[in-house]
Amino acid sequence: MKKIILLLLTIGFLSCKSEQKPKEKSKPNVVFIFADDMTYSALNSLGNKEIMTPNLDRLVHQGTTFTHAYNMGAWNGAICAASRAMMISGRSVWDVNSFRQGWPKNKGLEKTWGKLMEGAGYDTYMTGKWHVDAKADSVFQNVVHIRPGMPGDAWEHDDMVKTFKEIKGTNIKPASVMPVGYNRPLSKNDTSWSPTDKKFGGFWKGGKHWSEVLKDDAISFIDKAEKKDNPFFMYLAFNAPHDPRQAPQEFLDKYPLDNISIPESWMPEYTYKDDMGCGHNLRDEALAPFPRTEYATKTHIQEYYALITHLDVQIGKILDRLEATGKMDNTYIIFTADHGLAAGRHGLIGKQSQFDHSIRAPFMITGPNVPKNKKIDADIYLQDAMATAIDLGGVKKPDYVFFNSIMDLVTGKQSKSNYNAIYNGYVDLQRMIRKDGFKLIIYPKIEKVLLYDLEKDPEEITNLADEASYKEKVDTLFKELIVMQKELNDPLNIEDIYKKL
Repeated sequence: MKKIILLLLTIGFLSCKSEQKPKEKSKPNVVFIFADDMTYSALNSLGNKEIMTPNLDRLVHQGTTFTHAYNMGAWNGAICAASRAMMISGRSVWDVNSFRQGWPKNKGLEKTWGKLMEGAGYDTYMTGKWHVDAKADSVFQNVVHIRPGMPGDAWEHDDMVKTFKEIKGTNIKPASVMPVGYNRPLSKNDTSWSPTDKKFGGFWKGGKHWSEVLKDDAISFIDKAEKKDNPFFMYLAFNAPHDPRQAPQEFLDKYPLDNISIPESWMPEYTYKDDMGCGHNLRDEALAPFPRTEYATKTHIQEYYALITHLDVQIGKILDRLEATGKMDNTYIIFTADHGLAAGRHGLIGKQSQFDHSIRAPFMITGPNVPKNKKIDADIYLQDAMATAIDLGGVKKPDYVFFNSIMDLVTGKQSKSNYNAIYNGYVDLQRMIRKDGFKLIIYPKIEKVLLYDLEKDPEEITNLADEASYKEKVDTLFKELIVMQKELNDPLNIEDIYKKL
């Protein structure tokens, strides 16, 4: 009898064991942290020793950095709007420009980043700058504090546009009729505006700095997600360091003007600023006086650095809270910005140019099996963040997604860029192609062609386009740019310019 009982127990044990399924590995969490107007060189760990970014440096050291991440362009001066539309949709610049027109009518929202992650079983969260035609709560499940394109009172921007229209064709310079906060500082005695004075609203509107509000939102999201079993996807979009560049006094004090250097490519005015659409009547360029002065440039850099360091502190607190959950072993963090910013280089202040300072952003990823302190110089688009996240979430890339996952580059399975060349187009005023260490820029209105050797001349100071020894390089890149235009449905025809070369 004992033998029969033992035999039955053994059979039962083996039966139960055979029915047990191997535990399915849970999907990784994805946290996307998005800055606004942050250029690629605004990190201490990536070579800028004047700026303090210990928490962003933490991401650099704990993960892999892509040193050449680019935005693809824009159909108007609000570069951030186009960048974000591409990020949310996965579509290239000219394709998303037409596709986004259906978003206000709730068309195509199921194809957006948030909805793709939700469909893969993710709880989705969003806070911060949106600046996309779709409603944020139609894309993400949990949404708070939806911010506009810039943290300023709406009347300031509207009033400025109205002013530009009224003075068009007159001898009145826009700078002379700008709202407070523009065309400054005129001198060391100019106290018309202060980045720390809360009466000017902006980041201070509502009583607490917007970067701090976003940090609080993010921690609240993490607290909520910690109690759930579902994987989470968080889209945390800071308005910083977009202007008005307002930070608490303690952060400004970290950057005495005497410690700030003038950029190597600095100049009082860029030769082609008007022909490329970056003159007095472009909002971003109207922030500082024309011609630029070293004092005004240093002041804007000081405020830029202070706001970035304040942003860095908030990111640090988000990282700390994520680590406290114990879920970091199964969480990927992707950090980038929607584009760069000139901040004084080439006599420019904004981001509406083809120079690297304006189209190139930092890009870091940390997470399971991501090599630490690794740097990859393969060219990517910053919108590859979207394709990477859905890849991590187990979503097969839809045909309409132009951008590519970077994970094979991260793990070393792939060494070359997913792109034959990098393209950028800005309205009908600028076109660019970057390939094999060279960059070709075209200003179609004046049929001006520029060529830079980016390895020898990373600050893009010496134009080689008119040198006979580079004629073949100009010709090759121009032809390739025309091919890329057709592939990307670029509406601008530059072939007539090419024929005149």
